[in-house]
Amino acid sequence: MKLIFEKGRHGRRGYVQAKSDVPEAKPLDKRYRRHKDPCLAFVSELDVVRHYSELSRLNYSVDTNFYPLGSCTMKYNPKFTERIASLDGFAQVHPLLPQISGGGMLAQGSLEVLYDTEKLLAEITGMSAFTMQPLAGAHGELTGVMLVAAYHKASGSRRKYVIVPDSSHGTNPASAAIAGYDVIVIRTAADGYMDLEEYKRRMDGNVAAVMLTCPDTLGLFNPRIKEIADIAHKAGALMYYDGANLNAMLGKCRPGDIGFDVVHINLHKTFATPHGGGGPGAGPVGVSGKLADFLPIPRVIRRTDGTFALDYHRHKSIGYIAPFYGNFGVVLKAYAYMLLLGREGLIGAAETAVLNANYCLARLKGHYELPYGRTCMHECVFSASRQAKNGVHAIDIAKYLIDRGYHPPTIYFPLIVKEALMIEPTETESKETLDGFLDTMVEIARLAEKDPASVTQAPLHMPVKRLDETKAAREPNLRWQP
Repeated sequence: MKLIFEKGRHGRRGYVQAKSDVPEAKPLDKRYRRHKDPCLAFVSELDVVRHYSELSRLNYSVDTNFYPLGSCTMKYNPKFTERIASLDGFAQVHPLLPQISGGGMLAQGSLEVLYDTEKLLAEITGMSAFTMQPLAGAHGELTGVMLVAAYHKASGSRRKYVIVPDSSHGTNPASAAIAGYDVIVIRTAADGYMDLEEYKRRMDGNVAAVMLTCPDTLGLFNPRIKEIADIAHKAGALMYYDGANLNAMLGKCRPGDIGFDVVHINLHKTFATPHGGGGPGAGPVGVSGKLADFLPIPRVIRRTDGTFALDYHRHKSIGYIAPFYGNFGVVLKAYAYMLLLGREGLIGAAETAVLNANYCLARLKGHYELPYGRTCMHECVFSASRQAKNGVHAIDIAKYLIDRGYHPPTIYFPLIVKEALMIEPTETESKETLDGFLDTMVEIARLAEKDPASVTQAPLHMPVKRLDETKAAREPNLRWQP
């Protein structure tokens, strides 16, 4: 497909500019004027409409196709939440309105949404209080680790380390490091769980927190999680819950009940607001009672008369961590989603997510290596090591899936699984959709044995074929030259 610059012809235009009725100003000094015309696309209005209409047909979205990306929960988002967020009373409210004298009454609905969402999330997770401010999952992580640091500082405890397993999301050690901690990495044992003996050896009074994803990035729920929490608490450390995979546990298990002190939740994953394309996101952080005083300001409170207000007077608070009050539109959509599903609906979502993942596991385990062969939670992790013996690697499987109209699953993550293929079907996909994808995965496995070249040459039917990916990363060509 040609670029719009390549479609144009010099002198063609899509508009006629009205004659200016503003007196001509004194010409700019030559130092500030162009020496040649800008490189613009000379196209008609029809050229522009057709060009961007064609580009839109190349877009891949969850509204048009299946997204089996592991650890990302790329699921369909109900359109009614978009309508709720576009209501004028929410979309047009100014974020400074509550701070204007007497203006608080004009934003009561928005403040109530923030207040009620906090209460709902606290109930779901077993936490005492939440901040809705963090703008993404990683931002929530950093906020959570800052809360950990503030808690230890207030307790007079100087701690140096944060423990993470080697299967953690990469943002976990990054967030800990940005907050000033050194990171201790605990390896995964042969059973797929964090090595408990190594964990016990590394735990001491210098550890500030243990950051765990639960279920973990292998799609497994650690049955020793309560023991892990007890060991941390005995040493004075806090337990941090990476909530990226909370969709497997909704209504089944509350992080606060199994020993976690800090929780971040990706609203843009678990609670159906848009995910992908860089945002928008929201990563609210919940804490147990002993950390509540350290939450960021402002906090939404309910007055004795039932009205809502913003409270800035929290002397132990870590301060501001986002402009205004977070990505309000994302919080609003998650709030509407929770009210729509209710308790039974959220439980049903978790059950279906786990059922779909185990269906994928059952259908593919005879065709791909399963590093940790047990019942999974919301996602399953395979290895293409069997196919790699014939020269077909995880990247080749991904390219072939693109040719067949499927977005690839996550590949090469978690890092501890060689040739990893991480599949998360989510709760919103039908059996027919899953079967189409799984049939293609089985087909790839057979081709890898009988005709590997047909896989390694893919994609053959896409606008962009195989690239030199190393060169593309090191020498990106992002600008059109005439």
